[in-house]
Amino acid sequence: MARFVMRRKGQAVSVLLGLMVIASVGLYWMAGLAQALVLRQSVGTAFAEDEISITTEEAVDTTLRVEVVRNSAPPPMQGKRVLIYHTHTWEAFEQVEEKYVETEKWRSKDTRYNMVAVGNALTAALEALGCEVVHDETAFEPPNLSTAYQRSLEMLERRQEAGERYDLYIDLHRDAVASASTIKRTVNVAGEEIARFMVLVGKGQGYEVKPDWQANYAVAEKLTESLNAQVEGICRDIKVKTGRFNQHIAPCCVLIECGLNYNTLEQVLAGIPYLAQAVCDTITE
Repeated sequence: MARFVMRRKGQAVSVLLGLMVIASVGLYWMAGLAQALVLRQSVGTAFAEDEISITTEEAVDTTLRVEVVRNSAPPPMQGKRVLIYHTHTWEAFEQVEEKYVETEKWRSKDTRYNMVAVGNALTAALEALGCEVVHDETAFEPPNLSTAYQRSLEMLERRQEAGERYDLYIDLHRDAVASASTIKRTVNVAGEEIARFMVLVGKGQGYEVKPDWQANYAVAEKLTESLNAQVEGICRDIKVKTGRFNQHIAPCCVLIECGLNYNTLEQVLAGIPYLAQAVCDTITE
């Protein structure tokens, strides 16, 4: 479905499809067109704007601008691929009515309440926007949390060896703070409390193979800017650390902290649509 928009001397008159509607409102001067105006629409392509001149009996501006505006959604983001995984898979959120069983404080094996649930929500939101998403739900924490990055790296290397390539690699985490922390935990949007995000970039100091951290930082900047453009303050400042966080795999790797341990899962999930839009904004630039 589309509509015509005609502008004359800066004033806009919206006319629904078809010259019959135009005739019905008494615009008889359209019959004086020297040439027929043919508008062609190709499936999946946008209309162009045409400038044509017409002759009227008035000594006025004779430029008629015909513009076709789509009412349908924009084409999907064909070919854009995102990998989502969780090095710290069991990170969980503040308990609400003791919904989940803790593996240890702030952690759970239950994928309905840990980072896998957040990854599932982000996957669905990105796919709805037209992205192709691979969500790796592997639990990398066992048998030892301290070596989780070694196991998630092995997963990334296997995928690259198999020829898999992505426009963005996202290691999705949950940040942790002490109860006395003064970090603002939520933003209010239309009465709803939404958890905040933060992007982390590693410089790789201490490693022989280091990430292109400047390239990853540029991605982090775009994500942060897009999030805050949607909701002021929903994304904290980028954190740069000396670690590598497996971001040497490609110059498009980020670690995203989704909320804090003192946020609820519901508060985090409420922010996922904004994160999904920010991801799309970032990989289309």
